[in-house]
Amino acid sequence: MTRSPSAPLDEVSKAIIEQLQQDGRRSYAAIGKVVGLSEAAVRQRVQRLVDGGTMQIVAVTDPMQLGFARQAMIGVTATGPLDPVANALAALDEVDYVVVTAGRYDLLAEIVCESDDRLLELISEKIRTIAGVASTETFMYLRLQKQSYSWGVVR
Repeated sequence: MTRSPSAPLDEVSKAIIEQLQQDGRRSYAAIGKVVGLSEAAVRQRVQRLVDGGTMQIVAVTDPMQLGFARQAMIGVTATGPLDPVANALAALDEVDYVVVTAGRYDLLAEIVCESDDRLLELISEKIRTIAGVASTETFMYLRLQKQSYSWGVVR
């Protein structure tokens, strides 16, 4: 997902986002009371924020509770253009996050899968066979210490 610079959000849009970050199920009427807009106006703003790619409203799950016993971050060193490698990684079902980076690795990809055997299969048979992948390094998650989605509304 390539993001292009957009106009800065106004304070009302930031306040709406902040309300939804606190509780994604909060009603438009309740948000409207806090930000000083009607329910319809909040609904329209939220739709514009979603349609414009500024935010998503999703359910965040704990992969362990859903039967996915292994999470890992894969550092990828690539040769040639990075976009084809990033796109190939992003196309894998088990990959939930891909970012192009500067530094030791060209890309980072987060994998969530059911077992160590499946992780090994993904790395050996899929990731390392992608054209342009020169090397990988796997960082196994032992414990999630912090996960936050509340950034982006600094006022």
